[in-house]
Amino acid sequence: MVISKRNSLRLAAVATLGALSLGLAGTAMAAAPAPAPALTLTASATSAAASGQQAAARVSITAKPSVTSVRAWQDFHVTGTTTGLKAGSTVTLQQKQHGKWVTLPASVRTARNGSYALRVELGIKGLNELRIVSGSAASPVFTVTVR
Repeated sequence: MVISKRNSLRLAAVATLGALSLGLAGTAMAAAPAPAPALTLTASATSAAASGQQAAARVSITAKPSVTSVRAWQDFHVTGTTTGLKAGSTVTLQQKQHGKWVTLPASVRTARNGSYALRVELGIKGLNELRIVSGSAASPVFTVTVR
């Protein structure tokens, strides 16, 4: 390879940009907040204020299924209330599968008063552990048996 003044300037620029981006990425990773525990029943949610400061609010979610046992793919409802969430926030159903919480394609926005009603159909037979989540906040676990 022939080293010319143009190539050496090009290499110096690439090396400088690489070092700069690596430094910025390290700073961003160091400043990132630690994730909240996934299984908490009540979590703190943070929202950025207009001035750039953060204010913490207590967020809680309740959930109650309309039935305790259903046939496969028979629909039922889960109702509940939220506190500490904005009106119109999305709440989503999660199901415990093989020891991990899996988000199901069932979500709804909360009403002005924080209430919600969600129509659900389950196909996995047996005892299903479910919960409602919004952000890092989660409801207590409830069960529905599918027969």
